[in-house]
Amino acid sequence: MPVKVLMPALSPTMTEGTLAKWHVKEGDTVESGDVIAEIETDKATMEVEAVDEGKIGKILVSEGSENVAVNEVIALLLEEDEDESALEGADTSASSTGGGESAPANDDAKEDKAPAAAEKPAASGGDKPAPAAPVSGGERIKASPLARRIAANEGVELSGVSGSGPRGRIVKRDVEAALSSKPAEKAAASEDKKSADAPAAAAPAASGWNPDLTGLPEYEEIPNSGMRKTIARRLTESKQQVPHFYLTVDCELDNLLATRKQLNEKAGEGVKISVNDFIIRAVSLALKKVPAANSIWTDKATLQCKQQDISVAVAIEGGLITPVVRDAGSKGLAEISTEMKALAGKARDGKLMPEDYQGGTFSVSNLGMFGIKDFSAIINPPQGCILAVGAGEQRPVVKDGALAIATVMSCTLSVDHRAVDGAVGAQFMAEFKKLIEDPLSMLL
Repeated sequence: MPVKVLMPALSPTMTEGTLAKWHVKEGDTVESGDVIAEIETDKATMEVEAVDEGKIGKILVSEGSENVAVNEVIALLLEEDEDESALEGADTSASSTGGGESAPANDDAKEDKAPAAAEKPAASGGDKPAPAAPVSGGERIKASPLARRIAANEGVELSGVSGSGPRGRIVKRDVEAALSSKPAEKAAASEDKKSADAPAAAAPAASGWNPDLTGLPEYEEIPNSGMRKTIARRLTESKQQVPHFYLTVDCELDNLLATRKQLNEKAGEGVKISVNDFIIRAVSLALKKVPAANSIWTDKATLQCKQQDISVAVAIEGGLITPVVRDAGSKGLAEISTEMKALAGKARDGKLMPEDYQGGTFSVSNLGMFGIKDFSAIINPPQGCILAVGAGEQRPVVKDGALAIATVMSCTLSVDHRAVDGAVGAQFMAEFKKLIEDPLSMLL
């Protein structure tokens, strides 16, 4: 019986994703470990590898398909002794692990049961839960949970919709096609829904924001990716719900730049320490000295993290991601540098795994390489702090009562006041400044 290829859960919070690209086509032979597809999640675009060997018998979900539920069957893999005839009547429900035919009654039960885990998070996000599978003429109508939910929201009778999914199952595109063919009904249903949801619409993130676009010049509409939507949602929630305050210090960089030059001259081939590596090292050591700054707020308790896992913002096409340097406080500059370069490369190639960017106890965002003098960053929940790093530039300073020129870098700490008080934030920044201005202390 054909082997099912399922939509993988690439993070603990993932319930659905976009099948961005197939690297194989029907008839291709694959081995375990071969990259077969790219999945776009709310965090990144990641490659999916085959877990079995065989021949791609049938692709069930086309490239570019959005809102593909976790564990939905996206393809069927023929084993060594199977041919295309094995695809006839093959089971494509997500709840069982094998293939082949099964009794219709069992099919229905499996289809309804399998997506339950994916439905629950969707309901908590403000959408109505998928209604029970409708019945027409005494027979259960086969429809995906997403299709049922859309139909219920838009007032579409599934009994009048033809299914294009496996074995005639009604999927999202079928409901959307029915809506487009009945514009008047769609408009009426949409109006009723707006009226019913009017109180909830007052909440900014409940149904999205639609600004007045009157008078705009010609523009290109760029659809928001899952990553872009997640960034918007999380940072809106952070700014609205987290009580931010900000602390800024100016750090002289001349000693650090000189030390960096000496280290790079003596470092082995392939090792080139950056200013950002020094910053990550300084942050981790400062957190060791001021552990209260390495805290996360929850309603039940404040979590003071014992390990310094530093999330570092990396700009990638379509958004931003924060790979994590684990236990940075126990790593030297060369190790941090090597690890950070590898993580940044994986981020830009879309090859980060969930364990590469999940977690993190403290964030660093460095825009100095873009010439930004100073800025304030938005906290990345659930973390309690994020350090915004500006460019090092020559500025006039007063030393021993005399005017001098020094290379100075402005750094601003954004702090969640629920978890970290002002005095704690100030102590952290004092330790950070001391380490940056005395870089040899980071080598001890």
